Formats: sequence, C-alpha cells, structure tokens
Amino acid sequence: MEQARLEGLIGAIRTQVPRPVASGTLRARVAPQPRKNPIWLTAGGSLALGLALGVALMWPRRTDDALVASLVDGHVRSLMASHLFDVASTDRHTVKPWFLGKIDFAPAVPDLARDGFPLIGGRLDYLGGRPAAGLVYRRNAHIINVFALPHSPATPPPSSVRGFHLAMWRLGDVDYWAVSDVEASELATFAKRFEASAR
Repeated sequence: MEQARLEGLIGAIRTQVPRPVASGTLRARVAPQPRKNPIWLTAGGSLALGLALGVALMWPRRTDDALVASLVDGHVRSLMASHLFDVASTDRHTVKPWFLGKIDFAPAVPDLARDGFPLIGGRLDYLGGRPAAGLVYRRNAHIINVFALPHSPATPPPSSVRGFHLAMWRLGDVDYWAVSDVEASELATFAKRFEASAR
C-alpha cells in the first residue's frame, strides 16, 4: 500500500514539475570532444603499420627444410645404393609412359641430349611424404636428379646444400627440383633448357 502511494506521488511530481534543461554552455563543456592526435602520432602509426605489412609480405618464407633435406638425401641415396633408375633408357618416349599408373601426375620428360644433358632413365621416389618421379640426366661424369612432385607452395630452395646445387621451377601443376654436384651455372642452364623444352 505504501509502495503504491509513493509511486503515485513520484508520478504527480513528474507531471507537474518541468524537467530541467542544461544550458548550451554546460552542454558544450560536458559533451565528448573529438580526440585530436598530434599529426606525428598518426603519421608514425601509419608508417609502422606500412612497414610491418611490407616486411610480412616481402620477407622470404622459409623453404621447407625437411623437403630440401629429403631431395638432397634422395640424390645421394640414388648414387650410393645402385638405385639410380628403375627404367634405364635415353628415350623419353620410354621413360615418360613408364610412370603411368605409378604416380598420379604426368611429369615432363624433355630430351636434352643436344644440349649436353642426355636422359639416362627414371625411377620412383618418395620425398616429403609423397610419391615423386625421379628423372635422371647426365652432364659429362655428373648425375642430375630431377624430382617431380605435385605443386605445393614453397619458396625457391637455397642454391646449395651440403655441396650439392639445387634448382626449382614449376610447369603446370608440377614442381621440378634438380639436384646435382655440377657447377651452379650448369645446373641453372639445365633448368632453363628443361623448362623451355617442356613448354
């Protein structure tokens, strides 16, 4: 009962007494002011953000170290274990079809004999947790192993690992990695000729 009487009194006062209105001066003093940062702070923040984005985008991603190690190990293993190739042939029309049904992609197998890099065979390999085609070329007394794998994002490999030179290129959906102890310039020439002949 007392509660109802108090609520009635409050309602009567609200209807009879006008609501106070703040003066313009008071409202201006109480209203939130737009924050004004010094221009150097805004410019500095923008510069820092731009620099951070630039570094993040331009910083070279690490090459998959495990894959590179696996490539070099595969090259060395092929030389040590008398498992240089599963199919011995200088004819690309013998080597390329040999891979059918053994892997789920078709590697390019260009004939580079006229360029001084004769094909000598091919083999199956297992690198980076997946099956790979191993193409074997010769340069004088040196072996060049070309590993073909389905494409995966990777940065270019280091130019040499444990005394072996590496080169990488992509054709369609297949990545090609060449590993050899030939001079780096000869391996670069080989990679260019392979890529040009396979296109």
